[in-house]
Amino acid sequence: MQRFHIIGGKNHGKTTLVADLVRELTGRGMRVGTIKHTHHQHELDTPGKDSHIHREAGASVVGILTPQLDALFLTNDDSAVKEDRYTRLMSAMAGCDLVIVEGDTQATAPQLEVWRAALGTPPMCASESNNIRAVISDDPLDARIPILSRSDVPAIADWILSQAEQVKAS
Repeated sequence: MQRFHIIGGKNHGKTTLVADLVRELTGRGMRVGTIKHTHHQHELDTPGKDSHIHREAGASVVGILTPQLDALFLTNDDSAVKEDRYTRLMSAMAGCDLVIVEGDTQATAPQLEVWRAALGTPPMCASESNNIRAVISDDPLDARIPILSRSDVPAIADWILSQAEQVKAS
């Protein structure tokens, strides 16, 4: 299963693009998993609830099963390498054809940068020390990598799938 990261500055449209890609790819019959990466500390569980009490007691993994949604809370070891954490989380997505991650510019998996000139920040792809494979923008941009039109979600999905096939074939 391939993993692709949608990266970009704040308000460049990452979340909207991820949602658009999920709709496009699931409309083609694919099973798509998503991961939201953040560098902020968040309490995802509700303090005082049973699942939170289990975790506070020392459980490494806490699961919640409801009639409509299941969730896993995986406690991170401070020494855990981030790529190992992706592997662990993606094991729960084993039935997916593709995983799209929103964020994480430091990831080793292929990245697509969403960029909007109006926000006034230079594109990250200008840096040589990154893993950005394409830029998604409707603004003029001079780049050494493919530039995909933000308004053409089917073409972006096609590009991602062709990249996934190339990796699978190698």
